[in-house]
Amino acid sequence: MTSVPPANLALDGGDPRKSLETKNAPTDVVGQITQTKGRTVSFEEYMYYGSITRAEEVEANARFIAARGPRTLKNVIKGRFSRGRVNEDSAEPRAANSLSAGEGDEKTHHDDAPNVAETGNSARYGVTDAQRHTASRALRTASWGTIFYLITTDILGPMGAPWAFAQMGYGPGVALYTVFGAMSCYSGWILWKVFCGLDSDRFPLRGYGDFFFRIYGTWARHFVNVAQALQMLLTVAVLILSNGQSISQISRGSSGTSMGICFIACLIIFMAAGLILGQIRTLQRLGWLANLSVWLSIALVILCMASVIYGPNYAAIKTSFGMDADMPIQTFAGTPPAGLATGGEGFVASLNGLNVAVYAYGGAMLFAALLAEMRHPLDFWKSLIIAETLIYSLYMFFGIFMYSYQGQYSYNPAVQGIAVYGMQTAGNLMSIISNLIAAVLYSNIGLKVVYIEVFHELLGFPDLTTKTGKIWWAVLIPVYWVIAFIIGAAVPQFSYIVGLLGALFILSFTYTFPSWLAIGYWIRKDAMVEGEVFDPVTGTYNYVDHGWKRLWRGFMKKPLFNAFNMFYFLGALVTCALGCYSSIEGLIGAFQNDIATSLSCTPPL
Repeated sequence: MTSVPPANLALDGGDPRKSLETKNAPTDVVGQITQTKGRTVSFEEYMYYGSITRAEEVEANARFIAARGPRTLKNVIKGRFSRGRVNEDSAEPRAANSLSAGEGDEKTHHDDAPNVAETGNSARYGVTDAQRHTASRALRTASWGTIFYLITTDILGPMGAPWAFAQMGYGPGVALYTVFGAMSCYSGWILWKVFCGLDSDRFPLRGYGDFFFRIYGTWARHFVNVAQALQMLLTVAVLILSNGQSISQISRGSSGTSMGICFIACLIIFMAAGLILGQIRTLQRLGWLANLSVWLSIALVILCMASVIYGPNYAAIKTSFGMDADMPIQTFAGTPPAGLATGGEGFVASLNGLNVAVYAYGGAMLFAALLAEMRHPLDFWKSLIIAETLIYSLYMFFGIFMYSYQGQYSYNPAVQGIAVYGMQTAGNLMSIISNLIAAVLYSNIGLKVVYIEVFHELLGFPDLTTKTGKIWWAVLIPVYWVIAFIIGAAVPQFSYIVGLLGALFILSFTYTFPSWLAIGYWIRKDAMVEGEVFDPVTGTYNYVDHGWKRLWRGFMKKPLFNAFNMFYFLGALVTCALGCYSSIEGLIGAFQNDIATSLSCTPPL
C-alpha cells in the first residue's frame, strides 16, 4: 500500500472535520463537544433522543424513496453529476446558519447524573427544536451507495500487501488478511450500532472521541483524541519518509549508481512543500485533488502489476534489508525459512507482516464522520459489507499476484520495488502527489486536535477563528512539520516504522477501541429496565439502582456476547504489544547492522 491510503481524503470533497459545519460555524475538531446550558446529559438521554431520530429517519427515507421513484441508469448518472440537492427534509439556509457547529450538543457528562430542567426549547440560544431538526436533516444527505464508495476509498491501500505475504507466506497471509478483514468488519458493525443508539438531531455525534465521551466521560475523550493526534503526527512522519525515498529514487537517475540528492535534503523538500500547503486551515477546496488521489492509487496498482515482467528491484532490497540478489525468486506456502524474509526471521517476520495487514484495514477512525453524513444511517451495514468484501478481494489478488512474481524480493511500498526507472519514476511522481495531499490533511487534523485539547482547553489559547488564533496556527504548523521530519529522519526504515504505527495506533482505532466501546455500550444499554423512564420535560431519568449491581445486570443480559467483546479487547491489546515488539526488534536490528542511519545523506533504499 501507499504509506497512507490517500483516499482518506475523499470524504465528500474535503476536510472531514468540516463535513458537519454550517456556514457561520466556528472551527470544529474531531470529537469536539459543544454546549448545553446549565446541565449534564446522561447516557439514557442520548438513547432516548437517538431512538426518536432513527424512527423519524425511517419515515423520511420512505418518503424520499417514494418521491424519487424507481432507479434507472439515466437518473443514477444524473445524480452522480448533480450538485447534491437535499430531500424534502432540507433546511432553509437561514435555519441552518442559525445553528453553530456545536449548538445542539453536550458540554459535560455524568454516568447517572440527574438532569436539570431547561428553561424551554426555544430558549436554548434562541433556536427552536424545529429549526434544530431542520438544520440537522439538511446536513444528512449521503446515500448508502455513496458511503460504500467513501469506505472503500478510506480504507483501500494495497501497496504493502506483497511485502506482507513475503513475510508470512501464502497460507498465514491469506488467513491473517481474512481474520483481520472479518474483525475490522465487526468493528465497523459495533461503531454503526453505537452510532445509531447515541446519535440524534438534538445531540449529533460527529467524531470518534464523541463515542467514548458519551459512554465513559471526558477522560476517555481526551485519551482517544490525544491518541488520534499522535497517530496523525506519526502518519505525517511516515509520509515524509516515504516520499523522501521517492524523491531520492528519482534523483538517482536510470543508472541507479549515483547517490542523487542527499537523502535528508529529499525529506526537507517534501517537508517544505507540506509546510507551505499546511497553512491552509480549511482544506475545503482540495476536494477534487482528494478524488484525484484515489484514482492515482488505482493507477499505481495497475502500474506495479505491469512492472513484474522486469523482475524485482534488487538494489532497493539490498540497501533496505541487506538481502543479496544471488538467490532465485522463491515463494512459500507457510512461514519462509531463515534468510528468506526481509522482515526478520520466523515469528518476528510473521509479526511484521501482520502489522502491515493490520495497517491495511485502518480507516474506522472516520466512520463517525461518514455515518453523520448519511440520510438513513440504518443502511450503513450495506455499505460496510460490500466495501469490506471488495477491499479484501483486492488485497488478496494484488498481494498474491505480486508475491508470486517477486517472492522474497517483494518491497514495501510496492511502487518503490519497480525495477525499471521510467515506470518507477512515474509511480513515484503519482505517489508524491497523492501523499502530499494526504500529509496536508493529516497535519491539519492532527494539529487542530492538539490545539483544542492542549493549547485551547488547558493553556487558554484563543479560538482558531480569531485573528490571534490564526497567527498561532501559522506559527505552530512549521513546528508540527519539523517534529514529524525529525521522527522520519531519525528512523529511516519504512516497513518497520509503518509496522509500529499500525500496531500502536491503527490497530487500536480499528480493533481495540471499538471492542472497548462495545463493552461499555451494551452493558449500560442492557442495564436499563422497564419502569425506568426518561422525562424530556424535566430532563431526568428515574434509575432503579446504581453501581456494580446495575453493571452486572447489564453484563448478564448478554453474557456470551459481552464476554466475546472482552476477549476481543484483550486479544487486540496482546496483538498491539506483539506488533510493537516485532517492529522495535526490526528497527534495532536495522540500526545494529548499519542498514538504517539516522539523519544521513545516504538513502535507505
